[in-house]
Amino acid sequence: MTEDVLDYADFVLMVIDALSESDIPYLIGGSVATWAWGEPRATRDLDLIVEIPADAVENLSEALTKRDMPLPAEIIKDRIKDSRGDVPLNAIHEASGYKADLYLLRKGDAFRQKAFKRRVLVDLGPGLGELYLHTPEDLIVYKLLYYSISQQTKHIRDISSVVQTMGDELDMNYIQKWVAIKELGAIWNSVLQQIRSQG
Repeated sequence: MTEDVLDYADFVLMVIDALSESDIPYLIGGSVATWAWGEPRATRDLDLIVEIPADAVENLSEALTKRDMPLPAEIIKDRIKDSRGDVPLNAIHEASGYKADLYLLRKGDAFRQKAFKRRVLVDLGPGLGELYLHTPEDLIVYKLLYYSISQQTKHIRDISSVVQTMGDELDMNYIQKWVAIKELGAIWNSVLQQIRSQG
């Protein structure tokens, strides 16, 4: 492993330690989850879904701040109260610039609630160890959602790597169900066609 990868691994573990210290359950998605189910790629961000009880806000703020990731309690409280959008809380490590995007688990979001319940503990090997990650199916649906919003091709590359790596182990019926609910069929079919053409 390179020094940069080790540095990022230390950052990930610092975030997880802060959440654990504050008794906040989490689920990791994004690039780190893709490492488990697809192919690794470089990143400076960490995407997580977190469930933050009201009585844990102060503890979380303190735990992040003492790890050089200042996130005032008032900002956390305001974001919890504001249910109009899905803007994450940003915890930025001041020395390295690494960023943790903390997406809130909200009662009205059926897919996020389902994905959180389905999280799996995966051993990512030396440097990271066991972490709670998205299942590959939920990761694919989220990547489709993010691509539909941002049009960033990295999401398509990640989806393709997961589909090709996991193959028949994927629960395609589960994916298809949420693709239909989220109206992502056109993008999903396009990705599948690209994968078939490469095969």
